[in-house]
Parts: sequence; structure tokens; C-alpha cells
Amino acid sequence: MLNVGDVAPDFELLSDEGQPVKLSDFRGRRVVLFFYPKAATPGCTTQACGFRDNYPAIEANGAVVLGVSPDAPEKLAKWRAEEGFPYLLLSDPEHQAAEAYAVWGERKLYGRAYMGIIRSHFIIDTDGKIADTQYKISPKKSIERAVKFLGSD
Repeated sequence: MLNVGDVAPDFELLSDEGQPVKLSDFRGRRVVLFFYPKAATPGCTTQACGFRDNYPAIEANGAVVLGVSPDAPEKLAKWRAEEGFPYLLLSDPEHQAAEAYAVWGERKLYGRAYMGIIRSHFIIDTDGKIADTQYKISPKKSIERAVKFLGSD
């Protein structure tokens, strides 16, 4: 697991726009990086729409939002268009970023265990260091805590 003060692992993933995006491209800005299991599912939509609805406050606090899931860029593009997300969604099909952030692990659904994304978010400071970590967080708490952290920092 990553801790506050650790250097945020850099990555390069394809965006919903089909363009490569590196975390280091955002150096100098704060980043809310959230990992979610699957686009267009109820919990993920709650979380992503919460970041959409709070985006003006997030921007006002000098931050951008990036969402990461194993979904293909085409699926992410469709979901982003349907929901009107003002931020990029990134495709991590090989879960390289998820593993670097220790959010790829065993999950259980209806008694069945499988490997997948553990819903989490990170706030990365302007120097590329972890300022806040929230592992295994609910969709609504993710938004509440991220917005509160950005406003109090």
C-alpha cells in the first residue's frame, strides 16, 4: 500500500479519447486519481458522477480528476459522453497502474472470489507525492473525503 509522502507511481495509459496520458503530465497540479471496478455500473456511476458534480469545487482548489478502470477506451468514451464527465477516464486493461497503487486484489461478490479493482482514490500533490490515500472506500465517501481534503489543504 502507498502512504502519504510516497512518490506517486507514474504510468502511461490510453484515455477515453484514445490518447496516451501520463500521470507526470499533470505535475504542478493536484490530481484526484480514482480507481473503480467497471464503467456504467451503479456504484461506479455514483462515484464518477459525484466527481462530475463537484468538479467546479475540485478545480477551484487547483486539482484535476482522473478515473482509472480496466475498461476499453471505447467503452469509457461512451460512458463519458452519456454522463458528461469533464475529466479524462483512463483504460488500464493490464492493471499496471492498479497494481502500482495496490488496488488490484481479491474481491468477493455473492460468495465468489475474483481479482479486480478495489475502489480507492488518491490525492497527489503538485510535486507528484501522495497527499491522501483512501483504500476500499464507498462511492459516496470517496467524493466527500476528496472534496473535504482539497478544501482543507
